Amino acid sequence: MREMRKTWRPTALLRCAVSSLLALAGVAAQAALGMSQVRPIAGDGPVSVYYPTAADERALTRGHLSLMAADEAVPQRGNGRLVVISHGSGGAPWVHADLARTLVQAGFVVALPEHRGDNYKDDSNPGPDSWKQRPAEVSRAIDAVAADARFAPLLQFDRVGVYGMSAGGHTALTMAGGRWSSQGFKQHCDDNLEQDFYACVGLALRLSGGPFDGIKKWAAHTVIDLRFTDATQQQYSDPRVAAVVAAVPFAADYDMASLVAPRVPLGLVTAQQDRWLVPRFHSDRVLAVCRACEHIADLPSGGHGAMLSPLPPGFTGLAGELLNDPPGFDRGVLPEVDRRIAAFFVRYLQ
Repeated sequence: MREMRKTWRPTALLRCAVSSLLALAGVAAQAALGMSQVRPIAGDGPVSVYYPTAADERALTRGHLSLMAADEAVPQRGNGRLVVISHGSGGAPWVHADLARTLVQAGFVVALPEHRGDNYKDDSNPGPDSWKQRPAEVSRAIDAVAADARFAPLLQFDRVGVYGMSAGGHTALTMAGGRWSSQGFKQHCDDNLEQDFYACVGLALRLSGGPFDGIKKWAAHTVIDLRFTDATQQQYSDPRVAAVVAAVPFAADYDMASLVAPRVPLGLVTAQQDRWLVPRFHSDRVLAVCRACEHIADLPSGGHGAMLSPLPPGFTGLAGELLNDPPGFDRGVLPEVDRRIAAFFVRYLQ
């Protein structure tokens, strides 16, 4: 089945897409990276925006990262399209700056909403509770950009792209037409807790192979079985969203029948050494059923944090084990992955 899909190998279609990307980018390919925020809608968190500008970039510090960008610069016209990035659990807008730069060089404006209760400032409510509210936050981020006088004249909002990584990948699958339930999460964890432990419990517990692992698994089962009993199928649609890319997504709670034929073009980025979201339970399941999906890139030696770029320094303990790059992973491949993601959006949003 999988040989029918477009893959990471060069093809005539890909060469055509890259040519289109370069042609459509035009002057925007030479643009600097602007960075600002727009006023959020309905009490949401801040919406960060990357965009083409003619201003000069300078070194900016955001959290533990140093970025080159033109802060609060005047936007310039690009290709007239918006891409929204949904960050992962505990995420921030800065860890997708490299992808944002590639998208901006292709002419896109890029918006990153801060997902409530599941971001770098407040990680109090990750998992299914956050996943229910994230798609609407993506829609309101589109509204927020459309309401901003700097960006509204430069964009058309009838065809918007969505990219998401990890929990953001879950958001992306929902925006593509996927249906999931809290009970589906519970069922997955009841059946596969030990094999996919960190997908079910996050960083709360670590399995060490020691005598207390049994207690940890019992505690995890107890909490999950009490909290996640809702069988309601969660789904969401925004007609403005016309193309979606999901990178290392949480996908085990989806009704796979809903992803056989996504409502919009859907691309996947996978990492085979992902220990947080074990591929055979998540991205591989989507690829197994979705004949129409485009496997944009597979990173055979990449871990769960491969698409965090730039990767924040200083991850230690369990977070470091799950997010830092595995031995042998070459980050030099990421610019090409970013270009392929940009080419995907160019093809389907123009």
